[in-house]
Amino acid sequence: MATQHSRSAARVMLAPAVFLLLVWMLVPLTMTLYFSFKRYLPLRGGDQGWVGFDNYVRFVTSSAFWPSVQTTLLIVGGVLLITVILGVLLALLLDQPMWGQGIVRILVIAPFFVMPTVSALVWKNMFMDPVNGLFAHLWKFFGLAPIEWLSQASMLSIVLIVSWQWLPFATLILLTAIQSLDSEQLEAAEMDGANPLARFGHIILPHLSQAITIVILIQTIFLLSIFAEIFVTTQGSFGTRTLAYLIFQRVLESQNVGLGSAGGVYAIILANIVALFLMRIVGKNLDA
Repeated sequence: MATQHSRSAARVMLAPAVFLLLVWMLVPLTMTLYFSFKRYLPLRGGDQGWVGFDNYVRFVTSSAFWPSVQTTLLIVGGVLLITVILGVLLALLLDQPMWGQGIVRILVIAPFFVMPTVSALVWKNMFMDPVNGLFAHLWKFFGLAPIEWLSQASMLSIVLIVSWQWLPFATLILLTAIQSLDSEQLEAAEMDGANPLARFGHIILPHLSQAITIVILIQTIFLLSIFAEIFVTTQGSFGTRTLAYLIFQRVLESQNVGLGSAGGVYAIILANIVALFLMRIVGKNLDA
């Protein structure tokens, strides 16, 4: 049992790391809040004084704000749906004994370590190019006209690219959860005459509920700030402009730091709303 002295010593040793972490988090947040109340144009006069909530009003009343929020949520929902469903299926497959199982697992997990810009470039040029892409050749093989993926199916393209990158993460977490399942339960259910679908629905899926919750929570946090894949492929065109990309446009393209900072505050609010919703609806599984 830890004594009062050991607990105090632990707090003292952890204090520098906690302080640095708080500074690392609070300084950018404080600067964002500070600039959100100012008119700051670096290339057009610099600091032009306080404007109060004018930046917030301009940003939220912009015709691009609500569509960008809707696009963000649609991409997050689409990626979560694909990665959770395919992640469960892949985890079940990888849990089966097979030749070269270790190599297969490494190959499945590898895309997670590819940089978002690199994966987006690979998909854009090698798969979705309407002339030389792999999908174009497959369409031509079956006598169909190639699809302009990034213009005709832009949202689906972004969802596929991001899902490809995040699927290994979901698979790894879910595979770990499946391997922690007591095999005796499955054997007992099989002896009682339960078919594979019944064993999956009544034993495996409830066992995976907490792992699925963790996957959804972690991925949502990162997916709400998706940017690189859109910048490399569509650059916000064809209805793919997310809230993060809209903030980028306001800050770098229009050189309006104050307006972009107000957008950053809205992004923080959106992330907290989504996180609270998930914690209440999905996160209850963590207490089970």
